[in-house]
Amino acid sequence: MDSFRSKIIPVTTILAGVVVLWYVFAVILNAPFQRDLDQRGNETPGAVEFIGKTLSQPKPTLPAPHQVAVNFFENTFLRSVTSSRSLVYNAWVTLSSTLLGFGFGTALGIVIAVGIVHVATLDRSLMPWIIASQTIPILAVAPMIIVVLAAIGITGLIPKALISTYLSFFPVAVGMVKGLRSPELMHLDLMHTYNASASQTFWKLRVPASVPFLFTSMKVAVAASLVGAIVGELPTGAVAGIGAKLLAGAYYSQTIDIWSALVAGSIVAALLVMAVGIAGRLVDRAMGGRPA
Repeated sequence: MDSFRSKIIPVTTILAGVVVLWYVFAVILNAPFQRDLDQRGNETPGAVEFIGKTLSQPKPTLPAPHQVAVNFFENTFLRSVTSSRSLVYNAWVTLSSTLLGFGFGTALGIVIAVGIVHVATLDRSLMPWIIASQTIPILAVAPMIIVVLAAIGITGLIPKALISTYLSFFPVAVGMVKGLRSPELMHLDLMHTYNASASQTFWKLRVPASVPFLFTSMKVAVAASLVGAIVGELPTGAVAGIGAKLLAGAYYSQTIDIWSALVAGSIVAALLVMAVGIAGRLVDRAMGGRPA
């Protein structure tokens, strides 16, 4: 109980502080437009009424938390999951490309890491290029991927998944390289003493040692994969997905819809990271690790 309180109280306090600041900035940012409306209508509302109006504008500069909460509830629970306005439907569209890209990225990262650890040439030549690849803004890469693949007839899910792959393979590759190199020299010497082959050393020592590093890097990778999927929906003119909701909200100045879609994306990211964490604990327990 004490451990639960020590975790929930700080989180609740920070969350309450964020909500209060959110309301304060909503009033400040929405006030100029509301003041202009009142002047045009020859109205002189009191302070409380004025604040209430700034927090209830249909297209505010910064929506109030309750406006976002109401919009999120309506578009999540009060709409059919097959509706194009449903956040569940749009989240699923984005999630499908996220998971596919995450799978590709994880597999690619592991393969690259194994090659780097076992081939010195790859370590010296490939790793610098992998690091350099992450310095290129994804907003510059995404349109090129979309255009090139569309030119050869590949559209739909695959281009968005490849953008997710581009963002997700890097943390997995770096984490696995560190994990595969984590066994101490004493343990490697012990395997050599037992006359273990390179493959036996890899599967019985390096791979088990790398598992904690793998799942830690996968938490970063799955969140990055979601970002890649959302970014990939922007240059494609997608009609569904969280990225499409953000784009439509920007076109029609529906700031409440934009923030609601951002909240939906944050929840999806949290659930994905949580799922990877649970999978990591299950694998660790299956390998004989002690439960935390």
